[in-house]
Amino acid sequence: MLVDSVTSTSSTTTTSSSSSSSSSSSSVSESYETFLTLLLKQLETQDPTNPVDTTTFTTQLVQLSGLEQQMTTNDKLDELNSTVSDLASSVSSSLGSGSSAISYYGKTVEAEGSTTPLQDGEATWEYDLDSEASSVTLTITDSSGNTVYSDVSSSTDAGTHEVTWDGIGTDGSSYSSGTYTLTVKALDANGKAIDTTTRFKGTVTSVDSSSGTAVLSVGGVSLSSDDVLSVS
Repeated sequence: MLVDSVTSTSSTTTTSSSSSSSSSSSSVSESYETFLTLLLKQLETQDPTNPVDTTTFTTQLVQLSGLEQQMTTNDKLDELNSTVSDLASSVSSSLGSGSSAISYYGKTVEAEGSTTPLQDGEATWEYDLDSEASSVTLTITDSSGNTVYSDVSSSTDAGTHEVTWDGIGTDGSSYSSGTYTLTVKALDANGKAIDTTTRFKGTVTSVDSSSGTAVLSVGGVSLSSDDVLSVS
């Protein structure tokens, strides 16, 4: 049998933020250029009869070489930091959806669709009527397309309606597992079809992020975590 009720839905969204850092070797570069300028100026203005002491000049060249090596090292470190940052961002992007989707495990989710599993002896859907209907026929079929239950609903008002099926077929047969699809046929007073939208509810039984995108399994029905409308 079916249980009909009026209900409402809510959705939640999450946001994420990122931060970045940068480094600069401008001070070392400025020191190198200043040192080189002073060294060249010293050579240019020195007294030819009394040149710079060889030991002093050699020491200056060694200091200049040290500054140059430090500049090269800083440039390499900047490149390394940039590479590590890009790699971390890439890993975070590929794992982010999967790691956050793990929190859905064991939770009841709602998503657009008409197929849902029978879990704990129940299958639950919601359907929206764009306007008031004169009649609403609910038909439930199994994974092979066979009709297992059909009934005329008493919920004909415009709005959202929840349907819970207890796994008992029209002929009294009992169903304990499998996936089932709800079809809603709504007609107005003139016999014209009314637009309907169907959603399903179920408990997440597994989460697979091996492909880089988190895929939730609701008792065998797969959906992306991005398709989840609400969680309870």
